[in-house]
Amino acid sequence: MLNRRKFIKGGTALAASATILSCNTEDQTEKVNNPNSKEGLPISIATWGPNTAAVDAAMNEITNGKTALDAVEAGAKVPEGDPNDMSVGYGGRPDREGKVTLDACIMDAEMNAGSVSFMQNIKHPISVARRVMEKTPHVMLAGEGALKFAREEGFEEIDLLTDQAKKEYEEWLKTSEYKPKANIERHDTIGIMAIDTSNKIAGACTTSGMAYKMHGRVGDSPIIGAGMYVDDEVGGAVATGVGELVIKTCGSFLITELMRQGRTPQEACEEGVKRIAAKLKDFENYQVGFLAINKKGEHGAFAILKGFNYAINQGGKTEVFESEYLVKN
Repeated sequence: MLNRRKFIKGGTALAASATILSCNTEDQTEKVNNPNSKEGLPISIATWGPNTAAVDAAMNEITNGKTALDAVEAGAKVPEGDPNDMSVGYGGRPDREGKVTLDACIMDAEMNAGSVSFMQNIKHPISVARRVMEKTPHVMLAGEGALKFAREEGFEEIDLLTDQAKKEYEEWLKTSEYKPKANIERHDTIGIMAIDTSNKIAGACTTSGMAYKMHGRVGDSPIIGAGMYVDDEVGGAVATGVGELVIKTCGSFLITELMRQGRTPQEACEEGVKRIAAKLKDFENYQVGFLAINKKGEHGAFAILKGFNYAINQGGKTEVFESEYLVKN
C-alpha cells in the first residue's frame, strides 16, 4: 500500500507531467495573425481607410522628432477639421435637436489620460482632451464644464453645423426615424494609435457620435478602456461602430489584456467581436470594428460586419486594408 508521502509525490509528478503536456500542446497551437501584419517601428494606424491623411500626419510628427502623443493628436485633428467627414468634429451630423456634440480621449505611454464628452462648438476636441490630461487632476470633463475649460484654455468657439449637415438633418426631421447605418460612407469614429522612435505608444479617439442620437448621448469614444486604450508594456486597441456595445464589453481594454495574456493582435480583436456576438441576440444588425497593435508593430483588425477597413503608415509606406469580419452571409 502506498503511504501518504509517496501518494503526494506521485500526484505531484503526474500534475507536473500534465502541465508540461498542456504547455507543449499550447505551444503547438498555431497563432492567428493578420495576413497584412508585420513587425516594424515606428508605426501609425487608424480606423477607416479615408484616414490615410491622418496616419500620414501622425507619422510626419514622429519623423520630425515628436512623440507618439504628438502624433496621435495631429492625426486625430485631420478628420476633426474636415467638413466632408460627417462623423467626426466639424461637419459632423447633429443629434435630434440639431446640435453637433463631440467626444474625444487621448492616452500616453505613462498611463496619463484625458477626455471630453458632450462638448459643443470646439473644432478640435482631441486637443482639449490633451489639455485635460496635462493641466487638470481629472480624466474627463463633460458638457458645459468641458466647454468652459476649453474657453479658459483659449480655444475658439465656432458653429460646427455645416450647410450640408444641416440640410441632411432637415431632411431627417421629415420622418425622425433613428436607424443607425453600418459603415455609412465608410467613415465613423477615428481611433488612432502610434509608436514612436523611442518605442513609446499613444492613442487617441474622436467622434461626433451617432447621427440623430438623443441629446446628451455619449458613446464609447471618450471612455478610456472602451473606445481606446494603450499600455506601453503590451500595445493598444481602438474601436469604431455602435459605441454602446463597446462600452458594455470594455472593448479596447479587453483586447489589450488579451494581448498581455499572449494573444496576437488579430486573435484579440476576433475575441473582442465574439464577446459581443455571444451576448447580443441580434448582433448581426450592428457594426463594431476593433483595431489593435502590439509593441512590435504587428496589428490585427476584426469586425462584426463586412465593410470595416483601416489605414496604416509603416516602413515608409501608407496602405489601406480591409478587415476580416464575423457575419459572412
